[in-house]
Amino acid sequence: MGKNDLIGGSLWDHYSNKVADRMNNPRNLGEISEDEAKAMGARLIVADWGAESCGDAVRLYWAVDEKTEKIVKGSFKSFGCGTAIASSDMMVELCLGKTVEEAMKITNLDVEKALRDNPDEPAVPPQKMHCSVMAYDVIKQAVAIYKGTDKEALDDQEMVCECAQVTLSTIKEVIRINDLKTVEAITEYTKAGAFCKSCIKPGGHEEKKYYLVDILKETRAEIELEREKEEAEKFENKSFFQKSKMIQAFFDAEIRPMLQSDGGDIDIVDIIDKGDDLELQVRYQGACHGCASSTAGTLYFIEGKVHESLSDKIAVSIV
Repeated sequence: MGKNDLIGGSLWDHYSNKVADRMNNPRNLGEISEDEAKAMGARLIVADWGAESCGDAVRLYWAVDEKTEKIVKGSFKSFGCGTAIASSDMMVELCLGKTVEEAMKITNLDVEKALRDNPDEPAVPPQKMHCSVMAYDVIKQAVAIYKGTDKEALDDQEMVCECAQVTLSTIKEVIRINDLKTVEAITEYTKAGAFCKSCIKPGGHEEKKYYLVDILKETRAEIELEREKEEAEKFENKSFFQKSKMIQAFFDAEIRPMLQSDGGDIDIVDIIDKGDDLELQVRYQGACHGCASSTAGTLYFIEGKVHESLSDKIAVSIV
């Protein structure tokens, strides 16, 4: 029986090779004993976390050097699916060599990104994203044990979905990264709203501070506003007067100081509107005037900087 007969070819293709590799060959699976930690001069931390909604559970072992607070060794055990195993394995690896404070900043999205084969392609299908959340939570639990406090005291983020343990910042980041447009898509990526459904919208069996419908609406509005602002700031969308001002400011800030440092200078003589293109006429001054490289290397350099910083539709010529 082939793999496509088992789970369907299209779904199989949504897992990265790294996920498949670590699912079958986890590098950090196992335990750390008290004696082993003592032999390393380290303190043993054992943290448990489970997702009651799907029955997965993970146990994280850290050996922490208390002088440096660095995690010198880590391992895990899991009662979970392949994605949970791969996520836990990568989570342990991301913790190694970090201080406890640094490890606390690792998120489930960091874990998922580290499992990608290609930076632009998710490592797991959306409906399995919630498995990486458990890895994030067990780190927080380990930090809480190390610090002798409650995990809740370390949670400086608003929890939106208690069932799937998904925070407000995670939901907003997932919407932005994946350009999500529906609540159903949020649920697929994070599992928020997949269980008791109280966090989807008002009217559920439990009143919530945040609802997915509102978070989606607000985040989409922020995204659209940022895109409009970025579009408005593009050189091509400026008026001719605004373009002229931008070119002058760019020359004053970037081009002229470089030439002046070598005893030269440059003036903008004219800016000619040619429809979609501009012709920028300049005149060299000082040491640049009559310089052998001014009509070739220097001109090429200036035009390259203009293209890089303003627009590639600006031609620079010497008059």
